[in-house]
Amino acid sequence: MVVIELSDDDVSRIFRALADTTRRDIVRRTLATEVSVSQLAAAYAMSFAAVQKHVAVLEEARLVTKEPRGRERMVRGNPDRIHQAQRLLDQFEHIWRSRIERLDALLEEEPT
Repeated sequence: MVVIELSDDDVSRIFRALADTTRRDIVRRTLATEVSVSQLAAAYAMSFAAVQKHVAVLEEARLVTKEPRGRERMVRGNPDRIHQAQRLLDQFEHIWRSRIERLDALLEEEPT
């Protein structure tokens, strides 16, 4: 099995960022197309500053990138980071399924 080389801090940042509904929606939107922070702010019933904070959390987790373009700040989802998170979850699933299989094998053994 390939081990994903993410630090504990990286994993914590990713899952903390994805724990929030608004941030998950921002990732979804920015994976589909590049969006300005202003456009994102217009999509939510919250202040521009609140949306900026959500984007900052996503940036810290490297789930999105933000780059200046004129007066706008364009936000783009980072599919590579999403794939890293998916591979990490796949590893957890593999561990879990292996444990279930071992438990099933133990339960199927005939008592001696």
